[in-house]
Amino acid sequence: MWLKSFVVASLLQLIVAGIAHAKGPFGSVNVGNWIGGAFSNDETGAFSHCAATTPYANGVILVVSQNAAGTWSLAFASPSYRFNKGENAAIDVTFDGQEQARLFATAYQPNMLTAIMPLNVVRTFQKASLMVATAGRAVLNFDLTSTGPVIAALANCVTKVKADGLDKAGDFTKIAAKPQPAPDKQAPPAGGKPARAKSGTGFVVSASGHIVTNNHVINGCVGDIKGNLTGEAAMTLRVVSNDANNDLALLQAPSTTTFKDFARIRDRSIRSGDSVVAIGFPYHGMLTSDFTVTTGIVSSLSGMRNDTRFLQISAPVQPGNSGGPLFDATGQIVGVVTGKVDALRIAVATGNIPENINFAIKTGVLRDFLDNSVVPYQTAEPKGELKTTDIAGNARPYTMLISCNATEQADAKR
Repeated sequence: MWLKSFVVASLLQLIVAGIAHAKGPFGSVNVGNWIGGAFSNDETGAFSHCAATTPYANGVILVVSQNAAGTWSLAFASPSYRFNKGENAAIDVTFDGQEQARLFATAYQPNMLTAIMPLNVVRTFQKASLMVATAGRAVLNFDLTSTGPVIAALANCVTKVKADGLDKAGDFTKIAAKPQPAPDKQAPPAGGKPARAKSGTGFVVSASGHIVTNNHVINGCVGDIKGNLTGEAAMTLRVVSNDANNDLALLQAPSTTTFKDFARIRDRSIRSGDSVVAIGFPYHGMLTSDFTVTTGIVSSLSGMRNDTRFLQISAPVQPGNSGGPLFDATGQIVGVVTGKVDALRIAVATGNIPENINFAIKTGVLRDFLDNSVVPYQTAEPKGELKTTDIAGNARPYTMLISCNATEQADAKR
């Protein structure tokens, strides 16, 4: 309850172009976890701005606003913040690991920093999937999945209220079912669908270059799907088969490519408590260009709602790890990393933030998929344990970054 109250308070406190008091919301903006509407100046009763806000599991609440003059702002709010009024801060934001901008924020309230967003930043914010904000030593990640329709709804809100008044405020999201361009952004050609870069991980399972990944990694890809081994040139991959129900896909490297090294699948069941190693390319373009290595244990032999196709693991994974190999302590494949629990949704439902609840597809499901695809994979018995550094070194020649351009409608759970 306190979180909902603070979100509403954040909307009311937002200052744009010197507006210190606000009343509202009038009408509504409801997109994903974003809520908001139109607000008036409490002193004059005149329309001041439209704003929407959403809470994140990292404890920060984002507030996006456009005022009556058309100025956009982005605010970072938290009950734990203690700023002096008028205090300034520089916030560096990076979108999808590529485009960067520096925002200059001011604390008009003790628990909120507010920055004006130039139109070029608004456009990038609208189309991006991930924003990383850095201020001093603080580094925070924000999923921007729904920002396209939110920006469109807020622009619609300002236009509608200026034309019709606050008394006729309604549902401002009705025309924003699909992401709309920011005010000075040209729409894509008729019939065209905007595309964005997406990436995941895959691993080679045969000398002929068969590569396993998640179906959601390639879902929605338009044009070529590329595969990169660390330090080597990209190769174009073709889709051999896919299984949306079990979230698996099989790709193949060009016929001219052969692989001396490839993954072996463990031929014995793994147990709860056994050590595991996850390797993949999380947040590619933002973090290292090399793969990352995380360790943990098998927490459970079933996934959400006792789904026996999955393992629950404590090895940390992030967007971009999807489709990557999960190894046992001997370096054999025991699963395909597929994702993590939606921490924000569980936090909203339970009031608690879950930690290290991640999932991988079991080898039984993987082997059935490869058998049906007639792939000559190999199995191996678990023998002596290896150091994590050796497991990672052995995986380097066959663990691959998978990337493509995908439509906005493509599955975003990577």
